[in-house]
Amino acid sequence: MRKTLHDRKLPQTVLKAIRNRRGYRPLADNNPSGDTVIASYNVHKCIGIDKKFDPERTAQVISELNADIIAIQEADKRFGERKGLLNLQNLERDSGLVPVPIQTMSPDGHGWHGNLLLFRQGLVRDIHQLKLPGVEPRGAVVADIDLEDGPLRIIAAHFGLLKHSRSRQAETLLSMIREDNERPTILIGDLNEWRVGKGSSLANLQPVFNLTAGAVPSFPSRFPVLALDRILSRPQQLVTSVEVHNTPLARLASDHLPIKAHLDLKALESREAEQDEPLSAYR
Repeated sequence: MRKTLHDRKLPQTVLKAIRNRRGYRPLADNNPSGDTVIASYNVHKCIGIDKKFDPERTAQVISELNADIIAIQEADKRFGERKGLLNLQNLERDSGLVPVPIQTMSPDGHGWHGNLLLFRQGLVRDIHQLKLPGVEPRGAVVADIDLEDGPLRIIAAHFGLLKHSRSRQAETLLSMIREDNERPTILIGDLNEWRVGKGSSLANLQPVFNLTAGAVPSFPSRFPVLALDRILSRPQQLVTSVEVHNTPLARLASDHLPIKAHLDLKALESREAEQDEPLSAYR
């Protein structure tokens, strides 16, 4: 049987051409070293491009990532009872990942406006659940976690479909970041912005975040050309690589491919100690 485009991996030459476009993180910038792996995955309510609802398949992709922390979008039904769609007990058994404790939107839900944040180990110091402005109901989970290799603030978000809403949502999160200039911060999730130039609705995140450093094409999963999913860091040196997770199962399980990044918290702490400067100096 002749394979279709979504059945096989894209040629490396095509992927490199896409990745090396202006505004995307160049492949040459990647140095996959570090102590922590963080990922983001819009699971599309566990419905694959074959239109099948298959939470077990989604969980297999999550296991493939082998991430220490992962932000999941669309982890719940969007309307009605907003029931969670994944088997969290099986995820813990197979991947060692447990949910960051939040107030879910229903007794059987997993997340906050569909945002579920999972982590393998660490101490959760503080959690905020934010309603984001805009026409559609959207939200973000902000978690301060002390990991073995250092402290980290994670902002897991799913932005809206309208450009004006995304711009306001970005500004809301920026205000949250400004409240704490000391803790290294990751902004992660499906930010629903395909533009990587001046017209981007995320432009107001600069200069706190380098938008190019976190842009890799992840959508659509069959032929990823748009960087809807982002991993942005402050300071930028925190992230050593950002990659799209492009496997046969991931290409089938959702219309988004997962993305993941390597963090080097130890090196950041060492640099901070040597220079005796606050992290805000790296902004």
